[in-house]
Amino acid sequence: MSFPFGPKSSAAQLAAALPATISARSPWSDARTRFMRNRAAVVSLITLLVIAALCAIGPFLLPHAFDTADWDAMKLPPTWKNMHWWGTDESGRDLLVRCLIGGRISLMVGLMATLASVALGIAWGATAGFLGGWVDSLMMRLVDMMYAIPYLLIAILLVTILGRDFYLVVLAITAFSWMDMARVVRGQTLSLRNMEFVEAARAIGVPTRRIIFAHIVPNLLGVVVIYTTVTVPAVILTESVLSFLGLGIQEPMTSWGVLIEDGTKVMEVAPWMMLFPAALLSITLYCFNFIGDGLRDALDPKERLA
Repeated sequence: MSFPFGPKSSAAQLAAALPATISARSPWSDARTRFMRNRAAVVSLITLLVIAALCAIGPFLLPHAFDTADWDAMKLPPTWKNMHWWGTDESGRDLLVRCLIGGRISLMVGLMATLASVALGIAWGATAGFLGGWVDSLMMRLVDMMYAIPYLLIAILLVTILGRDFYLVVLAITAFSWMDMARVVRGQTLSLRNMEFVEAARAIGVPTRRIIFAHIVPNLLGVVVIYTTVTVPAVILTESVLSFLGLGIQEPMTSWGVLIEDGTKVMEVAPWMMLFPAALLSITLYCFNFIGDGLRDALDPKERLA
């Protein structure tokens, strides 16, 4: 095979021909291609988007309200009668609408609590890892002390003391869901703080805060995205457990945890009341886990495209 340029070719000729001979790909382009090759992750992403879209717009398209009781159709099994396709609950309320409203609440709690915990974990972990020394030791010992406290017990106490409002539930879950992110970010920051670009920023007098949030944090984006997809299902599951125990979202609003808790009371006579919300919750959790696995493989620097 002959090289298209002779030994006397100029550097300008080589530079002009380089884009035509080498197809440069950005790391994010490679990551997107690897992610799209993961069928389980792609199917999970599509499924999750469909569920989120149905929860967002579905209640507006159905003829029933989530809090309107039909006393003539209590515990009605799934039927085409009166368009109760998923049946009704013990008060005659349409189960399909309530599942969609419950999914809206569960997803909102999961996303809001996750965003808050991710922001807090990034700020805490990046600061501790970059400053090091006694500051790092003090900050991480506080995290270790919080790890020693039973997470679910504290969440229950906070919900009991503060109340069961939507935002208070989010606050109670956020209070202890940021620690994993802080540890991960701190470990990654320790490996980045002695890199050349950080040393160069220090040498020219860039403030510490700017180094952390303008130079360190952007290089943690891949790890943050992966752990975010892991945190969302954990938060949704925590909210479902609190709601199942009667400490989460309260009537007339609902969530998947509330619906499952209601369904377990009448499981022998009306199994559909538990099966449908439980199936939606399980599918959503599996989708997030498969998406997280796909992102982990896609953003792994050891993976290379052929």
